[in-house]
Amino acid sequence: MTFRALVSDKSAGGMIVSKVREVDEGELPEGNVLVGIDWAGFNYKDGLVLLGHGGLVRSYPHIGGVDFAGRVIESSDARYHPGQAVALTGWRVGEWHWGGFATRARVSADWLVPLPKGLSTREAMVLGTAGLTAMLAVNRLKSEGIKPGAGDILVTGAGGGVGSMATLLLGRLGYKVHAMSGRPELVDDLIALGAREVVGRDVLAPSSKKLLGTKWIGAVDNVGGAPLGELLKQMHQGGCVASVGLAAGDEWSASVIPFVLRGVTLAGIDSVMQPYESRIAAWERLASIFSFTAYERMVTEVGLAELPAIAEQILAGQIRGRVIVQPKH
Repeated sequence: MTFRALVSDKSAGGMIVSKVREVDEGELPEGNVLVGIDWAGFNYKDGLVLLGHGGLVRSYPHIGGVDFAGRVIESSDARYHPGQAVALTGWRVGEWHWGGFATRARVSADWLVPLPKGLSTREAMVLGTAGLTAMLAVNRLKSEGIKPGAGDILVTGAGGGVGSMATLLLGRLGYKVHAMSGRPELVDDLIALGAREVVGRDVLAPSSKKLLGTKWIGAVDNVGGAPLGELLKQMHQGGCVASVGLAAGDEWSASVIPFVLRGVTLAGIDSVMQPYESRIAAWERLASIFSFTAYERMVTEVGLAELPAIAEQILAGQIRGRVIVQPKH
């Protein structure tokens, strides 16, 4: 039996070329659960994989797609049965292991989660890795004592998947969100999601000072790089920054002053290798508080053949919200 997939391969000249074709099911990698994929997500990391950046893929030919949702076809693991709705995010799927840009995937049962009751496979991929990461970041702020009413929360890169979802989640939980974006055309969208104020990238402009006036009690930072260093300088006493991304780079120049004089916490959020129990808890909380109606304006549906072009756009910072993929189209 064959299945439809976007297959990436490396040319003799070292270029990555991705084409939609039929693949024999026997070529699928090892795993104890076979899933029929209804929807996949498209994330920044998927853009890197399709364009061959970052050395994320170990061998070719390769099928990308770091998250997907669908229904179990076959399982030798007692936790899953045919017809059951499941989702997968992380675990290096789409990087080291063939992923979701296909109508079928074979994976380890340990990487899957059963979908919460009432959550469709499409809704699961509207959330996807972005939603899980945003929820983990919001949970971390709460665990660090950052409560609604304690002060303003900054979300950097608010126009992207994680940023827009963090804006919505924080707003629905009663936090006062400042959404930072360099795209003025997204102001109305971010306000509709729950932002109290939309600010430009200039709020994190470079400064030679070790500390600056305080503005935020918490933050979800999607950009990293130099802006992260400036963000830390402006956190209130006891504030917390949940670091989830590196769109502006993976290095910054900083001092320990915000940590030792203001007690600021920098909390890293890893959604890729998150344990099963915390994944289940995050998915359940997402299903209970997320507003799909409010977020639908931020969703774009595409087919497999469109993904190479989407990869260029997402790495250029031109994607708004979430892109979800129907592998059958």
